[in-house]
Amino acid sequence: MKKSKKQFYLVIIAVILLTVLVLLMIFKNHDPFGKNNTAFAVSPENDITRIEFSGESGKLILEEVESKWLLNGKLETRKSSISFITRVMHEIEIKSPVSEEIFNSEITEKGLEPVRVKAYNGRKQVADFLVYKTSSNVYGNIMKKKASSKPYIVHVPGYDGEIGSAFSMNVLYWQPYTIFNLLPSEILSVTMQISDSADSFKISRENNKLILSDGNKIEGIDSTLVNRYISYFTFIPFESWALGLSTSEKQSITSQTPVYVLTVTTNDNRSISLKLWERRSSDGRSDTDRLYGKTDGSDELFIVRYYDIDPVLKKRSYFFNR
Repeated sequence: MKKSKKQFYLVIIAVILLTVLVLLMIFKNHDPFGKNNTAFAVSPENDITRIEFSGESGKLILEEVESKWLLNGKLETRKSSISFITRVMHEIEIKSPVSEEIFNSEITEKGLEPVRVKAYNGRKQVADFLVYKTSSNVYGNIMKKKASSKPYIVHVPGYDGEIGSAFSMNVLYWQPYTIFNLLPSEILSVTMQISDSADSFKISRENNKLILSDGNKIEGIDSTLVNRYISYFTFIPFESWALGLSTSEKQSITSQTPVYVLTVTTNDNRSISLKLWERRSSDGRSDTDRLYGKTDGSDELFIVRYYDIDPVLKKRSYFFNR
């Protein structure tokens, strides 16, 4: 009888120990939603050297090659875009779960297709998840580990902005936000067209003279100011692409007469033409800080700050001796 009772206790102890062991295995990487469903972030010990995005529009690859990040193996990338996406990949955490009803109404019924994101440290895959970009929450995303997994809204602690836009398949987003990046020695001519033609001008870099668009020379021009003006084209950025505009909004803007048309011709016969339009808020008020811009190299509009573009928005009177 004593032996039987002892065996019974041993069985109970064994069951308890086995249960504890199972619980420890389940909770050793404790996560309130379950580790397999929520391991979105890349662990801090893993550097990210390659990121792949794939979706309906194809595939986009960002890769670090000899300390330089390239887009699809050949294009220069914008440093701030790489800094942001690698920060997001390392720091994302779950903000809240998403119910099946909300996922169906916001994603499934709207036919939104995800962007599949994979990250690598060398040849080692360190992340793999799906991003459903949506305006249903301020973070601009619903994410899943895989199609059959639970959905979550994901954010970066301490950052209140939208992170869904960081997982962009648009190649323009990843390229430098640059309008002009020309050395003075590369510039052959600059033509500025302003709504008031009396303020318009053309600079011919061949003889360092300022001439009217009709070819007539202007006397009394300060060559120092001409050289200074030409030097401003070394770096002129824009703030961001205006990708949120609808087709009708773009057409409404570009159908108007530009406030400025600035054309730069280079020594190798390249021509960069920049058109700038007034930017207005939804209530019709003029934006005193920013303009809409477009170059002939793209169909997309961008937003440029007066602070960045003002050095080259001169009138003809600027070049006269004072």
